[in-house]
Amino acid sequence: MGYAGGTKKNPTYHDLGDHAETIEVDFDPRRVTYDELLEVFWTNHNATRRPWSRQYASIIFVHDDEQARLARESKERFEATLGRRVYTEIVPYENFTLAEDYHQKFRLRGHHDVAAEYLSIYPRLQDFVNSTAVTRVNGFLGGCGSCLQLDADLPKLGLTSGTGSALRSAVCGR
Repeated sequence: MGYAGGTKKNPTYHDLGDHAETIEVDFDPRRVTYDELLEVFWTNHNATRRPWSRQYASIIFVHDDEQARLARESKERFEATLGRRVYTEIVPYENFTLAEDYHQKFRLRGHHDVAAEYLSIYPRLQDFVNSTAVTRVNGFLGGCGSCLQLDADLPKLGLTSGTGSALRSAVCGR
């Protein structure tokens, strides 16, 4: 989680300037294509809602002409499928500023027992933020993923059985 798209140096949550809140996705194109990432983007948020502030604008930051072309084409297809205007901007990537510590894995941090276990495994913020397991758990706690998916993933998430049970209870309600 961080900030991009603006001109202010060192933006913060309380002093964003003209930046937007965003995430940065590193991906291996041998495993997932840019088109597949765009499909996930379009199907996982409401791009037809006009942003009420720059901070929460829907933006795709592109790194080169090919990404810009693919993003524009996918936006056009998505608009045609919906039959509605899509407000997502497509702009060149310039920089990304990591948000403050307390914004990282926000949903997970609200579940202190699970967060504490991961923070003991990943005491450096960079390792905590970049951990696939931490990201997956944050997603589950944010409502992304089913109980069946969680049950399949639990053995791979590196948690003790007690913390895994607490996570399952938080996500699945039992």
